[in-house]
Amino acid sequence: MKKISSIPFLEIESIPLLIKDFLTQKIPGFEQQLFNLENSEQQFALKKASFDQEKRAVLCHVLNEQHSAIEVSEKQKDNLDALQNGNTFTVTTGHQLNLFSGPVFFIYKILQTIKLAEFLNEKFPESKTVPVFWMATEDHDFEEINHFKTETHYYETKAKSGGAVGRIPLEDDFFISEFENEFKDSVFGTELILLMKKAYRKGKTLSEATRILVQELFAHFGLLIIDGDDARLKSEMKEVFKNEILQQNLFETSKETVEFLSEKYGKVQVNPREINLFYLSDTRNRIESDGEKFNIVDKNISFTEEEILNELSLHPEKFSPNALMRPVYQETVLPNLVYVGGNAEIMYWLELTNYFKSLQLPFPVLIPRNSLLFIEDKTLTKTKNLGLKINDFFRNFASVTKGVLLEDHEILSLLNQSEAALKNQFEQIAAKAESTEKSFGNLVKAEQTRQLKSFERMKKRLLRAEKIKQKEKLERLENLFLKIHPGKIWQERVYNFSVFYSDYGKEWLQYCYEEMDVEKSELIIVSI
Repeated sequence: MKKISSIPFLEIESIPLLIKDFLTQKIPGFEQQLFNLENSEQQFALKKASFDQEKRAVLCHVLNEQHSAIEVSEKQKDNLDALQNGNTFTVTTGHQLNLFSGPVFFIYKILQTIKLAEFLNEKFPESKTVPVFWMATEDHDFEEINHFKTETHYYETKAKSGGAVGRIPLEDDFFISEFENEFKDSVFGTELILLMKKAYRKGKTLSEATRILVQELFAHFGLLIIDGDDARLKSEMKEVFKNEILQQNLFETSKETVEFLSEKYGKVQVNPREINLFYLSDTRNRIESDGEKFNIVDKNISFTEEEILNELSLHPEKFSPNALMRPVYQETVLPNLVYVGGNAEIMYWLELTNYFKSLQLPFPVLIPRNSLLFIEDKTLTKTKNLGLKINDFFRNFASVTKGVLLEDHEILSLLNQSEAALKNQFEQIAAKAESTEKSFGNLVKAEQTRQLKSFERMKKRLLRAEKIKQKEKLERLENLFLKIHPGKIWQERVYNFSVFYSDYGKEWLQYCYEEMDVEKSELIIVSI
């Protein structure tokens, strides 16, 4: 493995403009959320002032209990002990409980969070920072997480869904035998197979399986794993949940920010609902108010105001935050400084700044996570032979293809020269025409537009002809693109970590960790 280059997010066309503007501090009011040493130092002070010893005691009790069923590493034990100290803080990332981790970026975001904790420990030695992985155990969209892909296979498990996914017991393990067939002859295939069998044994819940998987991969880094589906942690949200039910606080306080972001950047990532909570029974369903009662959507359950507040008081564990409320829950129960997330996550976190202010809850620093791309040497050679750079595969590929097929093309060169000459002639005529009579000037402009469109049509026909003539070259370009972008999307959003781990084992994890630069948001490109 060898790093060959990196591309800053600012230079990648497909990175959302909102993320680019956030990184370059072009959005008024979001300057303190960008990661730098000054903002990080401020977070230590803000969180220390807001996170009292009572909350810390609850957190430590829950974390110690949740880690009691597994064998913790020395580094994890040190971090659990350190959290009892008022000068210890967390940096966090979170993710759904994807089968066997799902796409490989699951691994990248955790590694970056671990490295970020180490970075802050170096820069701010008077405090202690520990990395935390927040398991999204209350998500209910099982179809989003019940599968993963390798280069040649698709794996899926089936289960009764609709409730909190973390509580779903594993009943179908056919995917394990299929996985064994694919990887039994790989260098680290046996290690992967044993890991899968240990984590995804029948009868275990998805929460238990994910915890085992993450523990096996990251325990030696000191990562702590938290499950928010816990009555003791939910109890700390009673007042926030109450105000959400009665006053729709999140919806009301985020209106201005959502309108601003929608106006400037188009549709927001997640639209706030009037009530951003679910109710957990045998399924997980939204809570809606009809003005008189609070109804559980798609269930024959409803509450009066008094009844739902009583239910919240007695059973806070039955109330589940949605995607927008979850950040508030996380930041309430953790002494957290920084959140590391994907671009989509960062975009919906930014909707919540005013809501956090209304709760007098410190808003964390946000970091768009790094991306990695692993490319075989032979793919790099083919790319070079076609006169391309890896960066070209992260531009508009139709334009790249056009450039390759029409490079130094005699007819295109002649068309461009003629078009430039025509533009020059019309500009001279237009200048005189407008001084003669306005309608005559308009006629000249219309004729210029008509003739220039003819040049565009000729260029399109030329490209079409070259695509037919250079069919083999075009196919090579398209195959290269699919090799780098399987399924026409980024590699990290398709392949499971097993694709890389099977050849390199824990050395691959360590390599990814070492190559990440926590002070940059970039795509790191590695040859294998």
